[in-house]
Parts: sequence; structure tokens; C-alpha cells
Amino acid sequence: MRSLESLFVALSTYSAIPVPQFEWNEKNMKYSICFFPVVGIFVGVALWLWSLLCSVMNLSAILFSAVAVCLPLLISGGIHMDGYMDTMDALSSHQSKERKLEIMKDPNCGAFAVIYCGIYLFLQFGLLHELYLRQGILFYVPVFVLSRSLSAFFAVNLPNARKSGMLCAYTQNADRRKATAVTLLTALICGAALLLLSVKVGLCILLGAVFCSLFYRRLTLKEFGGVTGDTSGFFLQLCELFCLIAALIGACL
Repeated sequence: MRSLESLFVALSTYSAIPVPQFEWNEKNMKYSICFFPVVGIFVGVALWLWSLLCSVMNLSAILFSAVAVCLPLLISGGIHMDGYMDTMDALSSHQSKERKLEIMKDPNCGAFAVIYCGIYLFLQFGLLHELYLRQGILFYVPVFVLSRSLSAFFAVNLPNARKSGMLCAYTQNADRRKATAVTLLTALICGAALLLLSVKVGLCILLGAVFCSLFYRRLTLKEFGGVTGDTSGFFLQLCELFCLIAALIGACL
């Protein structure tokens, strides 16, 4: 029952999926972060089913891509894109670490956030369009679980930049050793699934995820002194974009 509560807490926090609501407490938050990648299963399956429907009904690649861009935002509730936008706003300010953290807390949406959100969505649309035409969407499906596994791994293993906020509250009672083991195991399973689906495409995606992870670790420590809820969302979005680029490269080789 406690594990089920932890699952529902993760789903209610990081998705718009309707589930029973539970108050956060020390017991159900101990392993809640371990269930974060489950959200990626819903996103990946939804994308795959949509691609099958488009194929069966002979719908255009443009319509597929338009809906495919929306699906992760609708299922996640946009929480990760919000973090991406806040982080891009902060990075574009070129201010001190302290000022960047203040910018990320500001509820107002800055111009750079809107600009970089637009760039992200246009790129994602084009890449999904090309990957769909090359019948490579299935190869990309595990990425939504992989990105969340890595995001959770960094959330519990990198220093928290604020020592407060949503991410700190979410992870402070987590069993960090078990969370690390579960998220790494989940990432390894995703890696194996990617290679089973296609060695060539899977290897490209994994290289993209590794590159993004190294880039994120260096960036977040240098620019913010650690992670926040916003930088975790930023990483997730960036990882999925890097992996999408890598998937298309693999499909074209």
C-alpha cells in the first residue's frame, strides 16, 4: 500500500494523469522519486499508439508531428517545459548564481523563455516529422523513461542549489541509496530496450543521452551551484531533444 501511495504521489506531482491524491509524508516520499520514470511509460505508449493510428488511417506526417509535440506536454502537465523555460531565462541573463536562482523563482515569464520555448518546439516538430517518415518512432519511445530516470538520478546525487523549494522537499526524505540504484537500473533497462529495438539507432540515442548528461552536470554546477526543480525539468527536456536528434541521425545512417 505504501508503494502504491508513492506511485500516486509521483504521478500526481509530475503528470496530469488523474490519480488518487495523498499528502506528502516521510513514508510515501521515501521511494516516490523511484516512480518518476513511470510517467515516461505513459508518454511513450501514447506517442507510439498515436503513430500507429496515423499509420492505419494514413494521416499526414505533419498532423502526427503536431499532436506528437503536444502529447508530452499534455501528459506531464507542462511541468518540465516550465523548468526548461525558467532555466533558459536565468541562463540568458548572464547574472551571478544568486541572481539566476532568483530569476528562476520569478513567476513572470521572460522574453528569453518564450523565445527558447519556441525554438525547442519548432525543432521537436521537425525532428519528429522526419523520424516518422523514416518509421523510427518506436525506437524513440523508451527515451521518455530514460530521460526521467537520469533526471531523478541527478536530482538525488547532485547538490541542491537552494536547500529549499519543491525539489528539495520532494527529495529530502528519499532513500537516496535505493533511489540511485533504481534510477540507474531503470536507465540500464531502457538502454537495453533501445539496443534491442535497433543497435544502430539505440547506440546513437545512448551517446546523445550520455553527452547531454555530462553537459548538464557541468552546466548546472557551474551556473547554479547545484540542481533545482527547474534545472531538473530543463535537463529532461534537453535530454529528450538530444536523443531525438540522435535517433534521427541513427535512422539516417
